[in-house]
Amino acid sequence: MTAQEFTGRTALVTGAASGIGLAVATLLAERGAQVAVADWNLDGAREAAAALVKTGAKALAVQVDVTDPASVEAAVRATVQGLGPLSLAVNNAGIGGAIAPTGAYEPEDWRRVLATNLDGVFYSMRYELPEILAAGGGAIVNMASILGTNGFAGSPAYVAAKHGVVGLTKTAAIEYAPQGVRVNAVGPGFIDTPLLKDTDPAARDLLISLHPAGRLGRAEEVAELTTFLLSDRASYVTGSYHLVDGGYSAR
Repeated sequence: MTAQEFTGRTALVTGAASGIGLAVATLLAERGAQVAVADWNLDGAREAAAALVKTGAKALAVQVDVTDPASVEAAVRATVQGLGPLSLAVNNAGIGGAIAPTGAYEPEDWRRVLATNLDGVFYSMRYELPEILAAGGGAIVNMASILGTNGFAGSPAYVAAKHGVVGLTKTAAIEYAPQGVRVNAVGPGFIDTPLLKDTDPAARDLLISLHPAGRLGRAEEVAELTTFLLSDRASYVTGSYHLVDGGYSAR
């Protein structure tokens, strides 16, 4: 049973103003959760939260810079103060980064991608976990990528960060399973979101060709898997990495 399965539970979703994060926040709200829509883009977060409120959900817009631990701590605190004890979190905020081979990748581009895509997940869990423990347990999903298990020429920072997210997820899952907290990772293939909005048609066609399903994924498809992993239906699932990639990784 999925209808209203998250009633009475508070969820924090980072990178929730658009794309996968917005789809996850929307589905959680539809199923009864109180949702903190967290994003560096406060106007976007407010717009998304307002849309959820119009549907009858309880939602809160929170500004967060996941590269700044103080900002993350403040966002978690605001979530708890505004919505109640935290039991669910989706660490989704991320960027694509520059494209260049490893030997020509600029150090500042490397640091920027790692700071957002890996440090940001660590900082988020660092401040979410104590609150989830205080609430009596819960679940976390970290948004990795198919590039958490595959390589991709020209994206050394992104690939390294997403591999790191998978390892961090497994480690936290081992540490916190005895205390009633499950931690899993989701690995989307190339999803039709604003992150790909500037992709030229030829590059887009190439990306589509890499997926045996013959298309890019939809954010809603990633949200379905993510909310399942957060739910009690996945009560024996922790420390695992789940692909939603139209067959990309099966090649």
